[in-house]
Amino acid sequence: MIDLKKFEVWFVTGSQHLYGEETLQQVAQHSQEIANSLNGASQIPVRVVFKPTVKTTEEIYAICQQANVAENCIGVITWMHTFSPAKMWISGLKVLQKPVLHLHTQFNRDIPWGTIDMDFMNLNQSAHGDREFGFIMSRMRIERKVVVGHWQDTDVLEQINAWSRAAAGWYDWQGAKFVRFGDNMRFVAVTDGDKVEAELKFGFSVNTHGIGDLVAVINQISDNEVDKLTAEYEERYAVVEALRKGGSQYSSLREAAKIEIGIRTFLKDGGFKGFSDTFEDLHGMVQLPGIAAQRLMNEGYGFAGEGDWKTAALVRAMKVMGSGLKGGNAFMEDYTYHFDPSNPMVLGSHMLEICESIADGKPSCEIHPLGIGGKADPVRLVFNVAAGPAINASVIDMGNRFRLLVNEVEAIAPQHELPNLPVARVLWKPYPDMKTGCAAWILAGGAHHTCYSQNLTSEHMQDFAEMAGIEFVKIGKDTTLYQLKNELRWSEAAFK
Repeated sequence: MIDLKKFEVWFVTGSQHLYGEETLQQVAQHSQEIANSLNGASQIPVRVVFKPTVKTTEEIYAICQQANVAENCIGVITWMHTFSPAKMWISGLKVLQKPVLHLHTQFNRDIPWGTIDMDFMNLNQSAHGDREFGFIMSRMRIERKVVVGHWQDTDVLEQINAWSRAAAGWYDWQGAKFVRFGDNMRFVAVTDGDKVEAELKFGFSVNTHGIGDLVAVINQISDNEVDKLTAEYEERYAVVEALRKGGSQYSSLREAAKIEIGIRTFLKDGGFKGFSDTFEDLHGMVQLPGIAAQRLMNEGYGFAGEGDWKTAALVRAMKVMGSGLKGGNAFMEDYTYHFDPSNPMVLGSHMLEICESIADGKPSCEIHPLGIGGKADPVRLVFNVAAGPAINASVIDMGNRFRLLVNEVEAIAPQHELPNLPVARVLWKPYPDMKTGCAAWILAGGAHHTCYSQNLTSEHMQDFAEMAGIEFVKIGKDTTLYQLKNELRWSEAAFK
């Protein structure tokens, strides 16, 4: 699990000298109490750090510069306790490079009807102080999240939770490295894209290493390392008899373990946060990485098959965002349909590589022929996925922009045995319904590869897209094709 407590968001309150020292002392006291309360809230996974009240152009500029270079600062929460003239904020906001959440709250929840006076009114001015701040953010075209409500309200804490998780995922992308073993699957369009533009827009780099570079590392793995990992397999999974020690295909399990250790070593030595491979380029490898990809994803690495670097990076970001939450995130593919009019469903899967974090129960470790790639039968984990709400998310390159597309879905418990399907799999119903959901995905240019998440929502992904400054498209319970087509037209015009 990725530890989000190493990250911090700064709580910055705006005011001015107009109201006198006594008022400013109360502003500071209230701000510190709110920041401390947020920091202690179980809903918020990162540290909330109180910062002194900013009252001048110079103080605002300084705190924004400090946030930019602070190693563990992933974002800034702003609040205007009193009126804070927004022209003071221009120079600071111009240089601020961290995501912003504008908390529109006030220290007291209720109006003190019997005692309210002008001193109280001068102190508690967020109702219009935040509007002044909101104007300058809008005037400067700065993307931010606005959360409205009392700072102790559960829904306010949950919105800050979603934003802070998105900020952690965004921060993790900055300077991240992803490796492609081999190139993109031949002739495939949607998994390819502009890696230079991605590095400019997203902050992560993608570079290719020949499969021979990986094979050289795999070949250095010792028998002792392989012994330890195969023993772990037998303890952790329901390993089929043929793969157990003494079984007819035990050597295949050892080869799979050797591949896993080799990839992990390569990733650690290179400082990579994720990888992709392709079955069309396996020269020197005995089998396609199956269980290796599944287990490395479970450790937090991003992965996608067939050279799909965009999805590999998205899987990593969503692993970070979902860290500590119940449920998992996994590379996924819409594989085949059940078009029963009374019960339509999608069966999601891939050839091998679905993360075990979404497994319902103990996975089975099995070996089966693959049919493509021309290599030995690969070892993989086979399991079903539990029912419940989920999302499928996809990053696509539209040529003049990137689009983050999300479909809200409802996973369905398996209704039949699948004895001859030797892969991990999940059944879901896309919202708003099968026909509309699938048509909307296709109209939006969605990829067949996604990250499937049991613990993130559209809110997390929208916050993330706004931090990245990219288009966000949601397909949910209220989506209609008429509405979606108009949204796509408006986006096309906006991004021109």
